[in-house]
Amino acid sequence: MTVDFKGRVAIVTGAGVGLGRSHALGLARRGAHVVVNDLGADTDGIGGSSDAARTVAEHIRAQGGRAIANGANVTDTGQVQQMVNDAIAEFGHVDILVNNAGILRDKTFAKMSLADFRTVLDVHLMGTVNCTHALWPHMIERGYGRIAFTTSASGLYGNFGQSNYGAAKAAMLGLMNVLAQEGARHDIRVNTLAPTAATRMTENLLPPEALDLLAPDTITPGLLALVSDAAPTQMILGAGAGCFAETKVYETAGVALQGSDLSPEGVLAAMDRIRDPSGQAQVENAFAQTRKYARMAAEARGLPQPWQD
Repeated sequence: MTVDFKGRVAIVTGAGVGLGRSHALGLARRGAHVVVNDLGADTDGIGGSSDAARTVAEHIRAQGGRAIANGANVTDTGQVQQMVNDAIAEFGHVDILVNNAGILRDKTFAKMSLADFRTVLDVHLMGTVNCTHALWPHMIERGYGRIAFTTSASGLYGNFGQSNYGAAKAAMLGLMNVLAQEGARHDIRVNTLAPTAATRMTENLLPPEALDLLAPDTITPGLLALVSDAAPTQMILGAGAGCFAETKVYETAGVALQGSDLSPEGVLAAMDRIRDPSGQAQVENAFAQTRKYARMAAEARGLPQPWQD
């Protein structure tokens, strides 16, 4: 299977440097027309210049591709909508959205201001929401869309000093799970990339030899797969140093408590059985969990189960 993007149009946010730049170039090399979005801010979100976006767009054009630069702030809904409008005016449609823009304002939760907490959520979470929401009707109308969110191990597993960043990145999972279901009948596939890369955000955290292995271009093949015609949907793809893995959320088989056991003491007493991983499984959707608990409770009480599983 050959992945190519001829005739496809992609918007990549935060594409002036690092991972976003690598994604934009990777899409362009395989034939996509690219909107290179970057506010040009520092890693903490301060400042702004379109120079980085223009440089990437010029590089793509110099290689024979088509690209335009865009300096929209993803937290500004008006600017985001104008970016989408400009993309459609230039290329006729948009097929792919790569939500990559982000900032860091790291501090321990005790020392972090609520302003810094909100700002990071605004860029990562609401920036992703704004771009996706602006394109969603267009993709529904065309019956096609490929959307990638960017999460992080900080959101999946936690990382000291990144409560704001971790909260924003964890929110990508909930957004993906819902939109993948809502978009399925329109062939809109929504996935999440969980990258570990050597970028401006990690250069002070890792030794040089590790940074050499974690180049952004070792991650971009995974992103391209997630936004290809043959893409899966509702997948969390971990990526770094040319290594790829899927992250899944499982629920244990659990226990049904009743009588005197249905108490805080009973829950604590059953904790080993509650946490027992044998028989754990993925839950298809929120109501599937509700049905599971109702079924378990009915079985424990010897009651009939008139519902469909």
